[in-house]
Amino acid sequence: MGWFIKNKRRPGWLALGWHEDSIDIVHVARGADGKPAVALCESFRTEGSQTFTLKRLRKTHRLDEYRCTTLLPGAQYQLHHLEAPAVPDAELKAAVRWRVKDVIDYPLEAAAIDVVRIPDDPDAPPREPSLYAVTARSEAVAACMKPFEEAQVPVQAVDIPDLAQRNVAALLEREGSAVAMLAFYADASLLTFVRGGELLLSRRIEVRADELTDEDAARREQTFQRVSLEAQRSLDHFEYQFRTVPVSRLVVAPLARDVGLTAHISSAVGIAVDQVDLASVIDVAAAPELKGSESQAHYLPLIGAALRSEAQAGA
Repeated sequence: MGWFIKNKRRPGWLALGWHEDSIDIVHVARGADGKPAVALCESFRTEGSQTFTLKRLRKTHRLDEYRCTTLLPGAQYQLHHLEAPAVPDAELKAAVRWRVKDVIDYPLEAAAIDVVRIPDDPDAPPREPSLYAVTARSEAVAACMKPFEEAQVPVQAVDIPDLAQRNVAALLEREGSAVAMLAFYADASLLTFVRGGELLLSRRIEVRADELTDEDAARREQTFQRVSLEAQRSLDHFEYQFRTVPVSRLVVAPLARDVGLTAHISSAVGIAVDQVDLASVIDVAAAPELKGSESQAHYLPLIGAALRSEAQAGA
C-alpha cells in the first residue's frame, strides 16, 4: 500500500510510529543473504509538538536520508473483502472506489482508497478473484502525514498494521502451506493468514494486549477463551475459503510477558501453536534489546512496517 510519491534513499525502510508521549523509529535493511537486519531501533520522548520532535530527529538521525513509512491507527481505516472487478489494472482503483461507496459511512470524495490483491491458488478450481479494499477518510490520512510534511521528513507510504503483520508472518512461512499469525496491540488484535508472502485473510479480534495481563484471574481466563474461540473460528473460515491451502501452524507474536496464552490456544485448536521469537528470523545484532520478548512486542508493528520490500515502494 502506498498513497504517496516515491524516492530512492538508503536501502530498506525506516518506520516511525507515535505513542501518547513518544515516537519510535525502526530501520530494517536486508543483507547480501536476503535476511532482514534491524539497523536502528530507538524510542524518543515527544518534546513540544510532533512537528518539533520530528525536526529534531531529522537533524540528529538524518531522517531525510531514509525511505520512510508510518502506520495508520487501526481505528482510522477499514478492510473490505470484495470480488475483484474485471477491469484492466490501470482502472482497478477507480472501479473499486465505486464498489465501496455503499459500504462506507462518509462521502466517496472524502475517501482515500487502496487495493490489496488476494492471490489465486493455482491448486484450486478457478473462481472469481478477490481483493481487499482499504478505505480511510482522506482527512485522517492527511492528519497522519501533516507533522512529517511540516518537519520535512520524507514519508513515502502510509501503511496499515495488517500488512505490516503480513511482512513479519512471511518470514515464518513453511513451503507449501500458509502460516497464521496472531498479534496483540494496544487497541485490538489481528489474526493474519499469509502464503507466499501475500495476505490471504485478516481478521480483527476485539481483545487488547493489556487484557491478557488482567490481575483478575477470572476475567483473564474469559479473555483467553475468547481468543481461542476466535482463533478456531478464523481457522475454520480460512479452511472454507481456501480449501486447498493447508495451514502449517499458528504463531503467537511476542508478548510483553508469558501469560500462558500459547498453551491455552494450543489446547483449543487443531494445529500446532508456537510462540515466535523474532530474533530467530531477523538479525538483531545492532539492536540487542530486541532479544527480549517485551521489546519485540513493543516494536513489532514498526518492524513489520520496516520490512516493506523495495518492490512495495509503490504498492
